[in-house]
Amino acid sequence: MLNYIIKRLLLMIPTLFGIMLLSFAIIQFAPGGPVERMIAKLSGHDVSATTRIGGETGDFSTDSQANQAGTADAGVSSKYRGAQGLDPEFIKKLEKMYGFDRPAHERFLKMLWSYLRFDFGESYYRSVSVLSLIKEKLPVSISLGLWMLVISYSISIPLGIRKAVHDGTPFDVWTSGVIIIGYAIPGFLFAVMLIVMLAGGTYLTWFPLKGLTSSNWSELSIFGKIVDYLWHLVLPITAMAVGAFATTTLLTKNSFIDEIKKQYVVTARAKGLSERQVLYGHVFRNAMLIVISGFPGAFIGAFFTGALLIENIFSLDGLGLLAYESIINRDYPVVFATLYIFSIMGMVLRLFSDLLYIVIDPRIDFESREV
Repeated sequence: MLNYIIKRLLLMIPTLFGIMLLSFAIIQFAPGGPVERMIAKLSGHDVSATTRIGGETGDFSTDSQANQAGTADAGVSSKYRGAQGLDPEFIKKLEKMYGFDRPAHERFLKMLWSYLRFDFGESYYRSVSVLSLIKEKLPVSISLGLWMLVISYSISIPLGIRKAVHDGTPFDVWTSGVIIIGYAIPGFLFAVMLIVMLAGGTYLTWFPLKGLTSSNWSELSIFGKIVDYLWHLVLPITAMAVGAFATTTLLTKNSFIDEIKKQYVVTARAKGLSERQVLYGHVFRNAMLIVISGFPGAFIGAFFTGALLIENIFSLDGLGLLAYESIINRDYPVVFATLYIFSIMGMVLRLFSDLLYIVIDPRIDFESREV
């Protein structure tokens, strides 16, 4: 097992390198980079990359930019769209400010060396380091992702087992109907419905509308803070868990049904074992393997991608929203840093899920297989 873990850890190095190299290469061909964004701002055509998230533009003030632009030669050609009429020296200063004054391979190697030391630099459009931004958003993503996974798995797995045991009964039929309806409703649409119904949108005001804490958080007792925190989580967690709850439940049910029909279950029952012993002593460890295999994807989705729209609707500023806004605004340091961290977490979680296989079924031997 130790050799397998070492092999997997070593395999992460070229995998991570390939992910970053491919992403970096794609970015080079993507239009609307930070230099073009700044040029568009000077031209008055686009301000979304700056004013939308604070208007921070580094060491150049708007007045100085306008003065330099005024000295430009209108006939100067440029590789940047909309740069005609701007001073070429000013364009070079912009490229240097954003690090585009170097060849692509040098920028890529420099980025890798910095990322190996977890030095992600500073955001292009905020006067703060990328690592500080991630730390600032992380508590929100942890709150949403962790609670969603705990609640979803703790309900859907037992429910899936019960549905498999009572396959075809009225209980199975009506729970399947509820699950399918829940799965068919998009999470963001369900979130809006919850706000309208329960958060003061039109009818009831039982739950808070936004944020993870109330405005008087600092004045509350420890118990009051816990209650307030959990109360704010009810609606976003409910909206996020609907789709994942349905998927995990049906996956568990179908996996258990497949295992229950196999010959070893018939043999176990013939030996006089109780239904509970057969179910949890033999079927469980085999049926749960397919559920465990989907855990890394569910984890990453719950923490980041799956929470994007929910974070927007409930005004929760987490990592999913940060990554999305960074891509839209071409904030490359934040884009690559979040990609780097997400990729590492995904590979580590995949290794963790493999180790869980052994906990569920000790008969699995990874030493005898190729990585």
